[in-house]
Amino acid sequence: MLKSGQRRHPVDRETAETIAAQGLAFLTADAQRLQRFLALTGLQPAELRTRLGSSEVLAAALSFLAADESLLLTFAASHHVAPEAIAAALARLDGADGQ
Repeated sequence: MLKSGQRRHPVDRETAETIAAQGLAFLTADAQRLQRFLALTGLQPAELRTRLGSSEVLAAALSFLAADESLLLTFAASHHVAPEAIAAALARLDGADGQ
């Protein structure tokens, strides 16, 4: 049986960051997706480039994917990631537990 902490964040931080980086790459691979992401986050292209690996940008990419079910499912299928793993990765990156 899983402990409550495992249920809350079933992926470790490294896995969460990997999923988020894949999500960000997925967004930047399509100009229309990227423009929408930048518009909704308020990031400028130069700022995005300098903050690519930051937890905030990685969490923003996953949050953006999670907000659009169609986009989320497209990303999940193309990267062979379970949709619920994306939510777990976002919870890990966005969590206050610092792990």
